[in-house]
Amino acid sequence: MTMLDDDRTTAAATWPTSYPQGYAVVDVETTGLARDDRIVSAAVYRLDAQGNVEDHWYTLVNPQRDPGPVWIHGLTSDALENAPLFGDIAYEFSTRLQGRVLVAHNAIFDWQMISREYARARASAPVRQRLCTIALSKELGLPLPNHKLESLAAHFGVVQQRAHHALDDARVLAEAFRPSLHAAARGGVRLPLLECRPLTEWSDSPARPTIGRQASYRATSWRPSRKRPPCPYPNPGRYETDKPLKQGMRVAFSGDTSVDRELLEDRAVEAGLHVATSVSRLTSLLVTNDPESATSKTAKAKTFGTPVVDEAAFTQLLRDVAPADG
Repeated sequence: MTMLDDDRTTAAATWPTSYPQGYAVVDVETTGLARDDRIVSAAVYRLDAQGNVEDHWYTLVNPQRDPGPVWIHGLTSDALENAPLFGDIAYEFSTRLQGRVLVAHNAIFDWQMISREYARARASAPVRQRLCTIALSKELGLPLPNHKLESLAAHFGVVQQRAHHALDDARVLAEAFRPSLHAAARGGVRLPLLECRPLTEWSDSPARPTIGRQASYRATSWRPSRKRPPCPYPNPGRYETDKPLKQGMRVAFSGDTSVDRELLEDRAVEAGLHVATSVSRLTSLLVTNDPESATSKTAKAKTFGTPVVDEAAFTQLLRDVAPADG
């Protein structure tokens, strides 16, 4: 039986009533990974309840700043000079997201960037839930060598034509998401849906900017404090330089971060890491942008010889976390 026949069989069977009625598969390319970075291009594939493509949309976005890693996304300042500002495309973007679950590969990053752009435009994205295809592949137990999009695509025989081009990445993800969704439906797998709420709010300012203009905003913690579930993986030990992080590693954070701390911790948890509230001999890694600060965590890290990396290096490491030892 082919994958298509398998999908038709699933469609003919009773579809899980708890599953969403539609999806927006999204990919954004950005100037970087930090709080003040901007979107330079965005793509959305709208899918129906069973993952069939309805339409797609793509736009460049003028970030009003240096485009960042051109060697990754290929978009130069000249290419973006006459592109619309995010505020100019916010309404069209919203029509693509309205009433749908946002689907992305490492969805918390895409949601973070989209939410902040809407905050700058004095608006909010009409998204209530997101689904990360990395988390879904873990729920399905897919035998992937790593969590890169190219590995997920290869597993389902999807050909990637232009990596890090928002439209092609969104297409690839849409094509890989459909069989993933049907596999979940056949297996009665609960989709790993997470709630989306705005990550920023406007500072009180007498001069309210018009939509599309650059403006100041401040971060706010929107979630109540809560106890995280225990990490399901054993601690494999300390992080080693030039090697990937491994699921189960205990990671602690110290000092200010450019990305909201709770968001950074969520990304670590979603990657299968254990977020520790303190540093001990069992800590695999300390993440801090100021290793010379006199905090208790940095002091203990020096005492125990705990490896230390900054936020930028940690964010890069999160892109390819090795699976736990079987």
